Amino acid sequence: MTESLWRRYRPAFPVTQNLIYLNHAAVAPLCRPAAEAMASLAEEVAAYGSLHYDRWLATYEGLRVSAARLLGASPREIAIVKNTSEGIATVALGIRWRAGDRIICFREEFPANILPWKRLESQGVRIDWLSAADPLEKVDAAARGARLLAVSFVQYLSGWRTDLEAIGEICLRHGCLFFVDAIQGLGVFPVDVRRAGIHALAADGHKWLLGPEGCGILYIAREVQDEIAPVEFGWTNVARYWDYEVRDAPLRPDAGRYECGTLNTIGCFGLRASVDLLLEAGIDAVSEVVLRLAGMLAEGAQQKGYEVLGPVTGRGRSGIVSIRKPGLDSKQVVAALRARRMLAAERHGWVRLSPHFYLSPEEAATVVEALPAS
Repeated sequence: MTESLWRRYRPAFPVTQNLIYLNHAAVAPLCRPAAEAMASLAEEVAAYGSLHYDRWLATYEGLRVSAARLLGASPREIAIVKNTSEGIATVALGIRWRAGDRIICFREEFPANILPWKRLESQGVRIDWLSAADPLEKVDAAARGARLLAVSFVQYLSGWRTDLEAIGEICLRHGCLFFVDAIQGLGVFPVDVRRAGIHALAADGHKWLLGPEGCGILYIAREVQDEIAPVEFGWTNVARYWDYEVRDAPLRPDAGRYECGTLNTIGCFGLRASVDLLLEAGIDAVSEVVLRLAGMLAEGAQQKGYEVLGPVTGRGRSGIVSIRKPGLDSKQVVAALRARRMLAAERHGWVRLSPHFYLSPEEAATVVEALPAS
């Protein structure tokens, strides 16, 4: 099944004609359906302007519907945002915090999931710092009395994948809001926001979702939307926003209240197409292929004397494999791979490899062979 999946979808990725692409944890290449959807809209607008504006509205709603399917949510709980950072900031700044409130954060997070929470310290909010590798018992103890816990689905450097359902159960038991930065896992691994008890989640389209930059999704559960106020405000945050004479209207009765003004229309066309491709392929099948490829890279690197930062086996694995070898400059390793048309990234002295499901096992073996031995 895994072999037939990558063979079936490989034609949807023109990048394979030029590179072995191992940088989906940074910026992914556009899949063909996304590129074609965006190009088609650009041609249409050049020829007809906004004549077919109804198609744009249908695409916005189609993206909400597809994102909701990906998350096990309702389309009414999906807002379209510029990026993950905007989604995180909406939650962090939209809650009415009280002095003495406590937030649980994790030291290994990307800055986007640290800095907005730290800004709340000026309001008297306290942050308790944990490690993503801490046992659940420690998370449980910290969650008692906390108002919110913020964690990444997958840590951007180590590749550690959070057990969302276990954390969600802890948050539910302690009445703690549960926020997830899902950008490094959404599109590769299944997420069910209901089963995991997630109250809010944000992800951009340009990594594992295989879509464009500048267009992302924000999920906010219906039961907490009245607790999280919009922090950006424009004409589309309110009900009946299509009536231009409205001067006093309540907020939209769904997550559309977090959409401020005109959306990234061409980005929505691309992201909807890429999400639909992943849904068609099946996230369970995609994750199986990605874990197989990541396992090949991790085990092959170890056999060549490289250290692997994150888990090589077990539940916490993801599509991110960070490696390094004593005596080798990681930037030079990345450059050596690039010279052989293999695109990876250097992060904090590690070589980060992040393959997606359309890569072949033969390409993974070629990458291992290309890793410098000395």
